[in-house]
Amino acid sequence: MKLVRYGVAGSEKPGLIDANGTLRDLSAHVTDISAADISPASLQRIAAIDPTSLPQVSGDPRLGPCVAGTGKFICIGLNYSDHAEETGMQVPSEPVIFMKATSAIIGPNDDVIIPRGSQKSDWEVELGVVIGKKAKYIDEADALDYVAGYCVINDLSERAFQTERQGQWTKGKSCDTFGPTGPWLVTTDEISDPANLNMWLKVNGETMQNGSTKTMVYGVAHIISYLSQFMSLQPGDIISTGTPPGVGMGMNPQCWLKAGDVIELGIDGLGTQKQQVTAE
Repeated sequence: MKLVRYGVAGSEKPGLIDANGTLRDLSAHVTDISAADISPASLQRIAAIDPTSLPQVSGDPRLGPCVAGTGKFICIGLNYSDHAEETGMQVPSEPVIFMKATSAIIGPNDDVIIPRGSQKSDWEVELGVVIGKKAKYIDEADALDYVAGYCVINDLSERAFQTERQGQWTKGKSCDTFGPTGPWLVTTDEISDPANLNMWLKVNGETMQNGSTKTMVYGVAHIISYLSQFMSLQPGDIISTGTPPGVGMGMNPQCWLKAGDVIELGIDGLGTQKQQVTAE
């Protein structure tokens, strides 16, 4: 299934995309696509609904973040060997973990706002993993059973805030609007192998990133198991699993986002995003 949230920011309604690409309203069956609605039992109930019995949604409404009520937005750094190389950093011997503030989360096509004082705002297409049930101290062999679905994430980054200021990476990753998420939450039955998905990103029509999850250093199952040794993962938590090469920081000369730019990105089977860049 492709589950979606649509409507005015803060008042989104739940929906799904049917086999013909039509947006259908799920409001009669669930109140939202939130942590409470993506448990295995809840997803099974939604899957049993005949999509043709649901009302079609007219027009072209705004799409919101594909899951509501996210408690933790966890990111994995340097998880593509070719991306680590372009940044001049070593492939880590264990996953690099950092947090992105949940206040960064926006809809997939909402405007991205370059923060005040930024000179080095950058892009990163990433595979997002949404947790569907509590995971703690789990084995890698069982890890994918805890996934509700997958989505596209643009892990935007302010590189000067991230790497040239004191402290950890979080402040360069957490600026408002730096977490476009969606368009859909695609359930696991539609994604047979999260380690074999093509992904791409364009700025102003020019392809910057063109990679595949095949080059991830640590796969989805390993990441979930690893994280669960240090913290419990809760329904609605999002894990952003790293980016392939082609980010602005890795270019020569380096290239940064500016007001007026248009970012487009997507992952096979998970849909596409498009953001207009503005500035505060």
